[in-house]
Amino acid sequence: MSKVPLTAQGAETLRVELSDLKSVQRPRVIQAIAEAREHGDLKENAEYHAAREQQSFIEGRIKNIEAKLSHAHVIDITEMNTDGRIIFGTTVELADLDTDKSVTYRIVGEDEADIKQGLISYSSPLARAIIGKREGDDIAFDAPGGVREYEVVKVSYI
Repeated sequence: MSKVPLTAQGAETLRVELSDLKSVQRPRVIQAIAEAREHGDLKENAEYHAAREQQSFIEGRIKNIEAKLSHAHVIDITEMNTDGRIIFGTTVELADLDTDKSVTYRIVGEDEADIKQGLISYSSPLARAIIGKREGDDIAFDAPGGVREYEVVKVSYI
């Protein structure tokens, strides 16, 4: 499997979640299984089955996060010479040339993307259109609703 880009912040978020799953969630569900076993017949014990299902989910999530972190190429934008260009990890303010509305996005890895929080995947059409551009550049890209045009207003490396 090839390396997958991940921001330093995204990697830290995954590490925190992994730590919580291993040190808090896993012991809690193990305790719940032990308590449910004490109630007797496991065939008709809903608490036991619910706890086992929760354990299965937690173990699957632990494996998923460990795999992501082992294949991650963590990119810290603050340590790079960007020469003013938009690259992975950059925060960009764009002005819509049709509506004059301003939007701010940060280019992140696919697992970190959340449009509601202003995080767009590096593989999205918008990110592909703006990567390599600088402040003041105009861009146009094919969006699901048709061609959109933006001006790059501000580029931040945070």
